[in-house]
Amino acid sequence: MLKDRQLRLLLDNLTSAVLVLDENLSLCYLNSAAEDLVAASSARSIGLPLEEVVRESRSAQQALRSALATGEKYTVRRALWLLHNLEECTVDYSVTPLTDLGLLLLEVQSMDRLLRIAREDALISAQETTRNLVRGMAHEVKNPLGGIRGAAQLLQRELVDLNDDGLGEYTQIIIEEADRLRNLVDRMLGPRQPVKLLPVNVHSITERAAQLIEAECDGALIIKRDYDPSIPDIPADSEQLIQAVLNIARNAMQAIAESIGLEAGSLTIRTRVQRQFTIGRRHCPLVCRIDILDNGPGIPEEIRERIFYPMISGRAEGSGLGLSISQHIINQHRGLIKCESEPGQTEFQIYLPLASE
Repeated sequence: MLKDRQLRLLLDNLTSAVLVLDENLSLCYLNSAAEDLVAASSARSIGLPLEEVVRESRSAQQALRSALATGEKYTVRRALWLLHNLEECTVDYSVTPLTDLGLLLLEVQSMDRLLRIAREDALISAQETTRNLVRGMAHEVKNPLGGIRGAAQLLQRELVDLNDDGLGEYTQIIIEEADRLRNLVDRMLGPRQPVKLLPVNVHSITERAAQLIEAECDGALIIKRDYDPSIPDIPADSEQLIQAVLNIARNAMQAIAESIGLEAGSLTIRTRVQRQFTIGRRHCPLVCRIDILDNGPGIPEEIRERIFYPMISGRAEGSGLGLSISQHIINQHRGLIKCESEPGQTEFQIYLPLASE
């Protein structure tokens, strides 16, 4: 026969959050997983009404009272909970009335991590699909371009022999435009050479990108550094990773310059270590996170989901290739790049594994 202390120990070792409510829907028990989920200790939460710790909808409160009265079990999927600290979380939970005791048992599973993994998995798959499409398109475009350029060169030689400089100008335009299109396709493909992963100090990369931005804007833009000096060396190709960070920072600088002016703008580069992170379907015990934040106008909502696709840009003068190239470089490093944007703040997050595979 298990004792009360043993039962509590078993409940505290469950990964599912367990909450017990009394007939007034006040908390009378939380296990350790529940404390982590609602970001509150049992000592502070027990005796409080559930809605003071976790808020859902009025109908959810009514459903709990109805379950207590009727004794019927039910399950809710993808419920949005607003915690007492104003953070939100998405959960699945099951309600089991314990009618003999006048209690309600809530078994709760946080879905935030699973939803994030699913979103990132979909993002990586979409990026890989786009990359394959671009490779196929590049092959189809460059083959006829080579033929057009070669034919224009032959025609130019014939015209030189005929001393016809007027028509020669037209053939030169064909050659130059063919070269321009070829260079554009090469830029869409991103770096051709494979990455060479060597131990690199991440702050040498962020500092190099920051120095280049400061030089480009002549020091008019405020660049803030928020570095974690304890981050160990990461396996990376230094030159390519500088290019990835620089593309993002340069986009931020240009967006600020076109909207509020460099003098009113600020760019923050932050580094942190994050534990137990999942990139796609790979679990990483430790990752290095590089955050690049700006106070510009934000990314237009209609293109937010497509900003890593080639030729997608929120600026009239933008080529739409910088972020696509950055995404390709980060993917080569087995990492992940994400973006969150709203008017007045845009944040790019780069996640890089701290151990090479």
